[in-house]
Amino acid sequence: MTDRIVLTNMVFRGRHGVGEAERSNAQPFEVDVEIHLDARPAGLTDDLSRTVDYREVFEICRAVVEGPSRQLIETLAESIATAVLERSAAAGATEVVVRVRKPEAPLPGRLDHAAIEITRRRER
Repeated sequence: MTDRIVLTNMVFRGRHGVGEAERSNAQPFEVDVEIHLDARPAGLTDDLSRTVDYREVFEICRAVVEGPSRQLIETLAESIATAVLERSAAAGATEVVVRVRKPEAPLPGRLDHAAIEITRRRER
């Protein structure tokens, strides 16, 4: 059985993109994170130390998006996934799914967002 901790539609402002204007002007980035783990130990004991503290996950996402400029949203997603898996190792997290959306992607027409979704598993 796999349980999930889910943080949906976190919004941060960052300076990421291929174009100079994207790196010069902060724009919104939306992030979702799903962490797969066995939540029973925390659920049975009511002990935060036996699960993933989603406040820490939120701060990881903020630090990556608000941090140094990157060209690709793929790079943002990879950085978030790596950090979340490292940080959640003690809680037994086995997998993380990260979605990064760029609602103001500079394209010559209307769209809701450009996005990437990645899934990363802990190396055994």
